[in-house]
Amino acid sequence: MFRVLLLALLALAAVVAIRTIGYRHDVEPGSPGPPVEVDEARILSHLQQAIRFRTVSPQPPERADTAAFEGFLDWLGSTYPAVFSALEARRLGGHSLLLSWRGSDPAAAPVLLAGHYDVVPVIDGSESLWRYPPYEGRIAEGFVWGRGALDNKNAVVGLMEAVSWLVSRGEGPRRTVHLSFGHDEELGGAAGAASVVEHLRQNGVRLAWTLDEGSFVFRNLFPGVTVPVATINTAEKGSVTVRIVATAAGGHSSMPPTQTAVGRLAAALVALESQPLAGGLQGLAAESFDAIGPHMPWLPRAMFANRWLFGPLVEAQLAGLPFANAMLRTTTAPTMLSASPKANVLPIEASAVVNFRIHPRDSVTDVVRHVESLVASEHVRVEAEPGTAASAVADPESEGFRLVADAVRAEFGPVVVAPGLLVAATDTRHYGQIADNAYRFNPMVVTQAELDGFHGTNERISTAGMIQGVRTYVRLLRSL
Repeated sequence: MFRVLLLALLALAAVVAIRTIGYRHDVEPGSPGPPVEVDEARILSHLQQAIRFRTVSPQPPERADTAAFEGFLDWLGSTYPAVFSALEARRLGGHSLLLSWRGSDPAAAPVLLAGHYDVVPVIDGSESLWRYPPYEGRIAEGFVWGRGALDNKNAVVGLMEAVSWLVSRGEGPRRTVHLSFGHDEELGGAAGAASVVEHLRQNGVRLAWTLDEGSFVFRNLFPGVTVPVATINTAEKGSVTVRIVATAAGGHSSMPPTQTAVGRLAAALVALESQPLAGGLQGLAAESFDAIGPHMPWLPRAMFANRWLFGPLVEAQLAGLPFANAMLRTTTAPTMLSASPKANVLPIEASAVVNFRIHPRDSVTDVVRHVESLVASEHVRVEAEPGTAASAVADPESEGFRLVADAVRAEFGPVVVAPGLLVAATDTRHYGQIADNAYRFNPMVVTQAELDGFHGTNERISTAGMIQGVRTYVRLLRSL
């Protein structure tokens, strides 16, 4: 029996080793093409200036500072006069901008490249936590600091710099290229991007593909992976916001009942966080990790290569990493709480807002049913907003994906290119309605440290990353 067991273990080890050795994803070196020499000081100065406009999309019903949005659009016109002379410009939906660069071949299907220039607010009272003022655009320590540096004025400025560079050299596209810069992406794009889509639809435009904000060229994000990883998102999650309302008898805090409204609400939130919707390493998440896994150290590589054996362990490890867990399942995030107006008053109602980011395998209905099954009762009710479904999954074998990947390899050299799932939401939820394929990717290098500033404190982008992003946009536009 011992010999049989030993032979079985040796056979198992041999199978694991063979599958691990054969678990490969070759890194294509890419062709550098003609050099792209850009004015680095000009680019960084323009990003600085863009950050200084406080184009904040506040939480409704608070109103936005329209003067800041008008000022930003005026600044674009005065900063890039050659672009506005060569391209057709339209303001749509209030403060969104559509620039159309007519191609020499009217039969070629057009494409759309997008970004947004509205930003999320800086949390009141957190200004002192910023290393540099959030609306100054300070260049320091190898970074440009400020709200919008990473989300998403870097793309707006980067695209304008790239088009300006090409226009100044008399270069133009074979196919028509549309540039769309939204002003309300952080509110869902219902006025900006939606109006751009309606305008294009009314003019009979069908896009071959679109490219909007999304993932980046990641360095040192995945443990043990030394080669840069460019995750070109081929889909994005949907979302639904649910309000959980718990009720109980009110009164004085000196005589609380056995169960208060706050206690019932707390129990409901614990149930939701401890029992998320089912997930797993399948579909798009599996495609993404199968591109990255072969570049990991031997042990995790062996586990990814042999998921038939180590699958539950792999998924358990990924579920412990927030960015990886978000790729595996619909996520649950309580974000806002409300209860008593006074410390010594028992609330009649206590409520929480919970935001769910919906994986393509689930639907809005699935999420609401899941919540109701866990928490709905005589004293707890569930109020769901309409929500948005996850997007369709774009083709990673299409021309658009290939052109973006080629531009990245030409600029960055050997890099792992992988399809991915964007765990947030973008204006592509609108643009994708009139496109054969929709992609989400920013051609700039970031690390985990920079990602921590996304919608947070000390948002920044490296100066080198911004420059490489502009050069990548030039290469991509040249391919069109």
